[in-house]
Amino acid sequence: MMRPFLRPKMRHLNRPLKRQRGAALLTAMLTVALVATLASAALWQQWRQVEIEIAERGRSQTAWMMTGALDWTRLILREDAISAQSAAADHLGEPWALPVQESKLSTFLSQDQQWREGDTEVFLSGQITDAQSRMNVVNLVEDGQISPPALARFAALFERLGLPLAELQSLAQQLPASLQASRASQAPNSSGTNSGTGKEGPAALMPQQTAQLVWLGLSPGTLAALQAHITLLPEATPVNLNTASAEVLSAVVPGLDLASARQAVAQRQRGHWASLNAAKEALGPSGRLLNDKQHSVQSRYFEVQGRMRIDNVVQQETALVRRDGSQVRMLWRVRSPQLRLDAPLQ
Repeated sequence: MMRPFLRPKMRHLNRPLKRQRGAALLTAMLTVALVATLASAALWQQWRQVEIEIAERGRSQTAWMMTGALDWTRLILREDAISAQSAAADHLGEPWALPVQESKLSTFLSQDQQWREGDTEVFLSGQITDAQSRMNVVNLVEDGQISPPALARFAALFERLGLPLAELQSLAQQLPASLQASRASQAPNSSGTNSGTGKEGPAALMPQQTAQLVWLGLSPGTLAALQAHITLLPEATPVNLNTASAEVLSAVVPGLDLASARQAVAQRQRGHWASLNAAKEALGPSGRLLNDKQHSVQSRYFEVQGRMRIDNVVQQETALVRRDGSQVRMLWRVRSPQLRLDAPLQ
């Protein structure tokens, strides 16, 4: 007679137990999810640190290898100066002018430092360019003012290339103040104030590379067309007639048109001009107006371009060096952002 009364009571007692089991299961699942999340976050952080360390080590190794390559080019220029003391003419037939095609770094190592199987292959390429084969923008300024003859030479170059002369006028207006402000800031007794020109407002920054001439009014399109024909050096320099392009020759040699300049370049390829007098004779009537202030057959400034490829990652650097006798000194060095090439087809 007691059984019917006990069953409802036992069902009532089982309900809290089922609820507790469900809460415990839910808590366990949440705990597992939390632990998995924390573990994955820790694993991701560790992977990220490893990747950063690998990238930093790769950048450091690339920088050291690129430094070695630049030192090698300095040695080439130094040896060229030593071997050419009796005939000091720089031309495109010398060893420094030969570009280095993409080659394995292992081919430059000694026998006891050969690449081992499994090591990453590194490829090097580069070129030395005569910076004085181009027209120096600094030559536009003489005694703090724009030089009319120099401006006329640059205007001739702009006309040869079909570029707007208005941008040349903008460059000429801003360049003297920028150059003066730059030299004043580099002076030992510079007070940091505008020693100026009497004009209000700060002068534009003085560019260091030709790519920065957009600061002084040149458009990117105009600068791209001028890139192979102009340079920006710390001082006024003559143009090396042995290495200048036909466009530059026709602009810097009075009375020489573009067709005659191309003929002179073709003649120069058969044999360089050993002296300025030899260039005068080769250029005919136009050569009579050559002078050693604007024209030369020697160079002191050279631009070095280096390229290193590791797998599909490319690192490029550009440096400007100055050669004084047998001493070759680097003036600046710029590293371009890393490029990642598309993966090759399998």
